[in-house]
Amino acid sequence: MAVKVLTIKEDILVANDVRAKENTDLVEKKNILMINIMSSPGAGKTTLLLKTIDDMKDKTRIGVIEGDVASSVDADKINEKSIPVVQINTAGGCHLDANQVSQGLNNLPLDDIDLLLVENVGNLICTAEFNLGEQKKVMMLSLPEGHDKPYKYPLMFTEVDVVLVSKNDLAPLLDFDMEEFVSAVKGLNEKTEIYPISAKTGEGMEAWYSWLENQLKSRQGS
Repeated sequence: MAVKVLTIKEDILVANDVRAKENTDLVEKKNILMINIMSSPGAGKTTLLLKTIDDMKDKTRIGVIEGDVASSVDADKINEKSIPVVQINTAGGCHLDANQVSQGLNNLPLDDIDLLLVENVGNLICTAEFNLGEQKKVMMLSLPEGHDKPYKYPLMFTEVDVVLVSKNDLAPLLDFDMEEFVSAVKGLNEKTEIYPISAKTGEGMEAWYSWLENQLKSRQGS
C-alpha cells in the first residue's frame, strides 16, 4: 500500500490567503492602509510604533494590532497613547495569521482609522509566509543583528516593501557594513526601500514618515 502524502502546509496557506483577501477587502472598503511590521525579537518594533504615533497622530488617525506569544505589555504602552489597539496572543505560535487579524479588525473602530500598524510576532521565518491582508510589508533589522541577515533569511527580504535598519545610533560601535547590506537586499528585491533609522534619536525617521504619508495619499487618491 502506497504512503499517502498530505500537503498540510499548502492547505493551511490556501485557507489563510482566502481570509487575507477578506481582510484586504475590508480595510480597502474602509480606506485604511494596513501595514505588516516584522522583525526579530528586540529589533525595536514597539519603540518604532510609539515614536511614529507621537509624531504622526496629529496628522493621521492611527490604530494598532499587537501580536505576541503572550502578555499585553506592548499593547498597554500603545493604549497609554490613547490609540485604538487590540492585543493578539498566539499562545506559542510564531506568527500572526489572517484569521487572527480578522478578529482584531472586528474589535477595532475601523471608521476612525486611516493607518493600521500590525506588529507581528518577533520572527524572521514564519511571518514572511503568512499574508495578513495588508497592503504593505515592512521589516526591521537592528544593527546589532549584523549585515548578513539577507543571506540567512532571503524570503523575508524578498517579500517586503521597506526595510528599516534600526538602532542606527549604535553604528559607531559596530562593524555593520551598510554598503554590503544594501547590495544584498537589492540583489533579492531591487524595489525594496531601505531607511537607516533610530527611533531613540529621531535619525532617519522623517524618511519613514514621508514614505507612510505617500502611501496614505496613494490610498486616498485611489
